[in-house]
Amino acid sequence: MDLTLTTDVATTEAVAILKALGDPNRLRIFAELMKGDTCNCELVERLSLPANLLSHHLKVLSEAGIVSARRDRIDGRWVYYAVDRAAAARWQAWFAALLDPAQIQVRPMCGPEGQLLPAAGIAITD
Repeated sequence: MDLTLTTDVATTEAVAILKALGDPNRLRIFAELMKGDTCNCELVERLSLPANLLSHHLKVLSEAGIVSARRDRIDGRWVYYAVDRAAAARWQAWFAALLDPAQIQVRPMCGPEGQLLPAAGIAITD
């Protein structure tokens, strides 16, 4: 996946991630999963969410590609949820680059302020 900041693919996928995490319950679920893998019974207890609502939100997070699920190797009725570590690392790097203040450039303004102030020797920094 190309996560260059300006690609349409990266923008579309970033929007999906932001939508998935934009719901308060999903953000709480994701934060809880950042503490480690767990099953839905523990998530229901920790977050005080009904099981059907939790299941819906886990599906959205899974479809966004930031949460994965796996069945217990001994008893397949148990499902464990985890943050996809590779996806988390990839998106952490992408958002860090997007929000890096060092990338902010000072450009000449197109309006009157941008034409008069530099001509008068006044630097525009804010």
